[in-house]
Amino acid sequence: MRAADTNNPDSATLALSALAWTLSDQHRAERLLALTGLTSDELRARATDPSLLAAVLAFLESHEPDLLACADALGVTPEALIAAHKELEA
Repeated sequence: MRAADTNNPDSATLALSALAWTLSDQHRAERLLALTGLTSDELRARATDPSLLAAVLAFLESHEPDLLACADALGVTPEALIAAHKELEA
């Protein structure tokens, strides 16, 4: 049996990192707000809400280039982001 990988963050932490990555680019941040209907104030107030974090990951999944770039920037696989999305939605 393989030992647990301690380098993989939990789903919420991974999603929060993905949110920060998403917001680091103005065009991508504006697209997130436009597509989700959220405001920047709502993002700040609900940054740890699992449903908001799941929505951020869904946003990334809907545009593969962003999903791949985010995964690369965070040092995880795209599958890790998808798995985190599923876990946060559960």
